[in-house]
Amino acid sequence: MCRVCWLLAIVLLACAGVSRPLYAADSDRLNVLFIAVDDMRVELGCYGNTPALSPNIDRLAGRGVTFNRAYCQQAVCNPSRASLLTGRRPDTLRIWDLPTHFRELYPDIVTLPQHFKNNGYFTQGIGKIFHNWRQNIEGDPASWSVPAELHYATHGSDQPIVDGELPEDTATTIKCEARDVADNAYFDGRIAELAIAALDQLNDKPFFLAVGFWKPHLPFNAPKRYWDLYDRTKLSLPAHPEPPIDVPELALHNGRELLGAKGRNLTDAEVLELRHGYYAGISYLDAQVGKVLAELKRLQLDDDTVIVFWSDHGFHLGEQGLWCKTSNFELDARVPLIISTPEMRSEQRGTQSDSLVELLDLYPTLVDLCGLPEVSGMEGVSLRPVLNDSADTVKPAAYTQHPRPAYYKGKPDVMGCSVRTARYRFTEWRDFMTGKVVAKELYDHESDPGESRNVAASPPDVAALEDAVNLLERGFPRRGYD
Repeated sequence: MCRVCWLLAIVLLACAGVSRPLYAADSDRLNVLFIAVDDMRVELGCYGNTPALSPNIDRLAGRGVTFNRAYCQQAVCNPSRASLLTGRRPDTLRIWDLPTHFRELYPDIVTLPQHFKNNGYFTQGIGKIFHNWRQNIEGDPASWSVPAELHYATHGSDQPIVDGELPEDTATTIKCEARDVADNAYFDGRIAELAIAALDQLNDKPFFLAVGFWKPHLPFNAPKRYWDLYDRTKLSLPAHPEPPIDVPELALHNGRELLGAKGRNLTDAEVLELRHGYYAGISYLDAQVGKVLAELKRLQLDDDTVIVFWSDHGFHLGEQGLWCKTSNFELDARVPLIISTPEMRSEQRGTQSDSLVELLDLYPTLVDLCGLPEVSGMEGVSLRPVLNDSADTVKPAAYTQHPRPAYYKGKPDVMGCSVRTARYRFTEWRDFMTGKVVAKELYDHESDPGESRNVAASPPDVAALEDAVNLLERGFPRRGYD
């Protein structure tokens, strides 16, 4: 369409009362760099109080808004990513497991990148964006303008590829590996190279480039140089290593992703090596993010690009007697989230927000920021008000859930429905068929941010608990799923 026609369209739509932005030409439209990471709890320098070294992501936080209270909708890969990328909650999608692909249930649903593609964007996925394994559909071809790359494999298949003899592994603990190899020996180094090449090949068409890194997910196999950034003697064992007092057994799990189905006990030395490996993975990942951001800047695209950094869920490193994810506890539900926009006011850059937000808010947020048509069925809200003023709020609560068994077959027995308010995390475990409540949890983050004691039987503030109960009912109406 010619520029005159675009301008005429703008005038006519304005007269009709349309207030959403409409861009006159492709050159005026904002790009999107959508950076996903896997299993990262809130362990970044920009959040403070962590040994993790993440200078590149910290610099990104310095030019955007860092969300201190961002939450996933389910703390395991497929449901979380399906929810974010469709803008629907797991209960709406009826996806709470790893194998079910959302297109098997909703073949015509429009994903976030697909919506951008349908509105004139070039969309490309590199690395893990959609779920990566054990599904009948590999990724989501409908979302991309070109085939996705390095996106479908097991995490265990991320083995080092080198020329010549493979350097020795100096790690000794299960799921840990420390070899003196180049960054591109593993998936994430090659993903960064592919993302840089993709940026170099872009033309004048607006783009939605999704770059999905596989770390810091198990195995903890960052190149040795990233292990060497840390002195293990200065790392600590987990705080609150025992299950919370008065916790219902349903809230816990066996950490089989690390410990195997039969479980095993870890020595203090093994725990420290695992924690060391996790932080090494964060620094390895951070270096790859830095390479991509540097290329975006070199190409002078950073002033025209919305940048989003997010993780699909958090992770336990021995706290509360747990390893890995699949719980409703804060360490699994809370995720890092950073958004930087070209139009952000200078006083907003580098700020932090305590607004309660959810990953499924990203779909309507990016649609809003880029002036695309609204999509029906969205269950999140735009975070634009918070990007304009980090003190603003957009919702009173955030919701997370997880079934039991954590990795079920057929149907779950119980669903854990959890709400996070400004002060509390309140969880009900409900019979999947009837909705009957079989156990409750309440954690007071004002006095117990580590969630070390379940106070559901003796709430410190009855009125506040009633508010949390009402909010939970709003998010998860108390009824059976069948």
